[in-house]
Amino acid sequence: MTVQSGVRIAVAGAGALGSAAALRLARAGFQVTVFDPAAPGDNASGVAAGMLAPVSEALFDPASRDHLALMRRARDLWPAFAEGLGIEIYRAGVRIEGSETWRGEVGRKLEDLGLPADETIPEDWRIEARPALAALRTAAQAEGVRFEAVAVEGFAPGALRLADGRTEAFDILVLATGPGARDGQLAPETAALAPIKGQLLRTSAGEGDMVVRGEGVYLAPGETLAIGATMEAGRDDLEPDASATQTLRAAAWALRPDLDLNAASVEVGVRVTTTDGLPLVGWSKAPGVMLAVGARRNGWLLAPLVADMVAAYLNGDHPGPDAAAMDARRFEKLGD
Repeated sequence: MTVQSGVRIAVAGAGALGSAAALRLARAGFQVTVFDPAAPGDNASGVAAGMLAPVSEALFDPASRDHLALMRRARDLWPAFAEGLGIEIYRAGVRIEGSETWRGEVGRKLEDLGLPADETIPEDWRIEARPALAALRTAAQAEGVRFEAVAVEGFAPGALRLADGRTEAFDILVLATGPGARDGQLAPETAALAPIKGQLLRTSAGEGDMVVRGEGVYLAPGETLAIGATMEAGRDDLEPDASATQTLRAAAWALRPDLDLNAASVEVGVRVTTTDGLPLVGWSKAPGVMLAVGARRNGWLLAPLVADMVAAYLNGDHPGPDAAAMDARRFEKLGD
């Protein structure tokens, strides 16, 4: 399906995927409006350490282990994507710390990935998540994108139904929000998505420039020290859970006993995932609906790649070498 530039496109979701796609589509000549009921930055992409870390993800998240090459391709798009946006990419890398036994296990996993068993990972980067969201929003608005604080409840080509009772004329819906969109109503493929609740701690303590990865925890420096993150499969509530964060605190204290985590703030976000850990990207069976959803905890890492793929689909261009892996209808084809 090829869409002529100038048509009206609604994007549901103002997180990393939705904001990146909106900017990319506006630059391609489409008229874009982003709908998200949350305040700017008050979403899973805002509750994030901003990791652009393909090796760390392949090491520490079993669902991402087989996707290292794809994640590296996504990371490599970031320098060009960030240029002119005011988004700084921090390239100090990741340092592995912990017990000798655990570090040995990590070393063996690195070797299994074809990498040297070093205790630093220089190719893993990061950004500051909330400032990056703000920068994407500013750039998108400069390209004519409108942002509205309301949820999308229904769509058929030519008619977008909003939670405030309005129906507006849009030709295409790009579905880029996870929570609240898993019932298959906007696109049947979203029934394959499952929620993951994530909690992280933030404290004002400094930690240098390098991300530290320990057993069950990471310490990500920045404007605040982000300590994360829980992965609570099947949960989609936004209430802080002391039992889950206590495990996180214990893991952080094992690395840095002097951290004052009793005063740390708790941030909660809900992400959605597929069984293979990759997002759904491409045309839905539902007419006029383009999917860009389900990035697990790699929304920031994959944002430029997904945005380029969405624009390619809408322009009738080839979406690139990762289209099959992220095909929006792959679970239907497999009979899942």
